[in-house]
Amino acid sequence: MSTEVISPAATSVRRARPQWPVPAGLILLSLIPVIFGALRLAELTSGSAVTPQNARFFASPVPVVTHIVSVTVYSLLGAFQFMPALRDRRGWHRIAGRILIPAGLLAALSGLWMSVFYPLPDGYTDVPLRLFFGSAMLVSIVLGLDAIRRRDFVGHGAWMTRAYAIAVGAGTQALVGIPWLLLIGPTDAPARAVLLGAGWVINVVVAEYVIHRRATRRRVAGVPRR
Repeated sequence: MSTEVISPAATSVRRARPQWPVPAGLILLSLIPVIFGALRLAELTSGSAVTPQNARFFASPVPVVTHIVSVTVYSLLGAFQFMPALRDRRGWHRIAGRILIPAGLLAALSGLWMSVFYPLPDGYTDVPLRLFFGSAMLVSIVLGLDAIRRRDFVGHGAWMTRAYAIAVGAGTQALVGIPWLLLIGPTDAPARAVLLGAGWVINVVVAEYVIHRRATRRRVAGVPRR
């Protein structure tokens, strides 16, 4: 009877999982708000008719244009930071980070500005949610920067994961809202606020699960925190 010898390298290859599904899924999730953002930019640049729904954007286009561009860059490029093969390349990670951090800060700050200063035609029911999660995204990026300054790479990854989860909340909100629209019908202001909050909460819960899972893997492997 012959005995088959399996090398550690072969075992690692056998157990290796494809790395593309996570970034691909995040890009698909981001495409929903990215497409709507592109349509908004086309509306602003093509001289479309001003309506009560878009009047605030025509009156002050800089914040919304800044938000759309920065969120697009942040969500699409940030998806690749969840691919270990790229993230482990120090050159890629640093270059991408130097683009992502300013884009994330601009996205959070412009979103907060619009929440405070844009007059909303449908009421202000969801403004507290926008302020809370926009501030949480901003604080997460700042804490992520502080962690990397202290060379706390684990803390840096955790805070940046939280910031990204909040940034792509619009995609999850669309996925939550579509079944509501099909099964129940158009939303009023309170229902819309609930759906917006649900999208953000789902993303934050998933982010915390990912962070916890990373920590568990490090403990099992005996990897130091820094």
